[in-house]
Amino acid sequence: MATAIRTDFGMLDGVPAEAIELTCGALSARVLPLGATLQSLVVPDRDGRGGDVVLGYDDIQSYRDRPAWFGVTVGRYANRIAGGRFTLDGREYVLEINNAPNHLHGGSDGFDKRLWDVVAVTADDAGARVVLSLVSADGDAGYPGTLHATATYTLTDDALTIDYAATTDAPTIVNLTNHAFFDLGGAGAALQHDLTIHADRFLPVDAGSIPTGERRAVADTPFDFRTPRRIGERVRDGRDAQIAIGHGYDHNYIVDGPAGTLRPAAVLHDAQSGRTMTVAITAPGLQLYAGNFLDGSQPGKDGRLYRQGDAICLEPQAFPDSPNQPDFPSVRLDPGAAWNSRIMYRFTTG
Repeated sequence: MATAIRTDFGMLDGVPAEAIELTCGALSARVLPLGATLQSLVVPDRDGRGGDVVLGYDDIQSYRDRPAWFGVTVGRYANRIAGGRFTLDGREYVLEINNAPNHLHGGSDGFDKRLWDVVAVTADDAGARVVLSLVSADGDAGYPGTLHATATYTLTDDALTIDYAATTDAPTIVNLTNHAFFDLGGAGAALQHDLTIHADRFLPVDAGSIPTGERRAVADTPFDFRTPRRIGERVRDGRDAQIAIGHGYDHNYIVDGPAGTLRPAAVLHDAQSGRTMTVAITAPGLQLYAGNFLDGSQPGKDGRLYRQGDAICLEPQAFPDSPNQPDFPSVRLDPGAAWNSRIMYRFTTG
């Protein structure tokens, strides 16, 4: 049986806030209109005990005051744009430099900081869902065109699916994703998870984490997750200068198969709990990020101090800096066209 209800979730900037609680079978999820955020995702382990597998905060105000992209929707453009500049139809657009010397995740007032409208909250035999919408005005953060975006979370008895969609009234660029940090065991030991990524190639980056333009084979590098590998073992493999001890992974993989079709991208497995998460995506790339900025200085849920490697991000997205790299798949969106991206997280135990 599926349920979807709107509930109180404390105060945000002195005003009552809400959350949407989705349940279906043994799974449950909590979604916040602030940032169209996945605040909680409870999944049973091999013994049937439910556990929250995503990082975040227990109160909504912390998402505003201590932004860390925990489970948020990132936009207009996820990841980095070199120098905070891009050219479209011969005109240069200048964006905020919030990750010097680059623009990151839509800027300091990106979609993760916005209060999205709740369009629909429903439950039926197909699952529980919430639809959220946001209007980003022409010139917002320097981006052209008025963008109408939606985020739809659908929970079934074995999966959470996120559907992003967008339209525009003028040529623009778009690249939305969810920035969930996954810890399938709940013990802050994500580097002990086994990871598979369905990709033969990845994008090397420069010192500013901007892709160099090369599509490098993962074979014989620490980036090779074509068969299940313990993440921590790959981090300690020093054969490739792209991985530096103390920094870890923050790289985009070119997922096998045609972009635009829902296809397998990754499998994350925690042997201790028995939880396995299979990720399917329509985006061309998947960013592997090991929470490199988490330094244990601020508390998250239940007062837990999050550290580097406690959780892993698997972010479906366009390639970083695509607007400045013509050889990358286009991120252009024109009036009359629709942009769509689907992310499916399927859970099993064993």
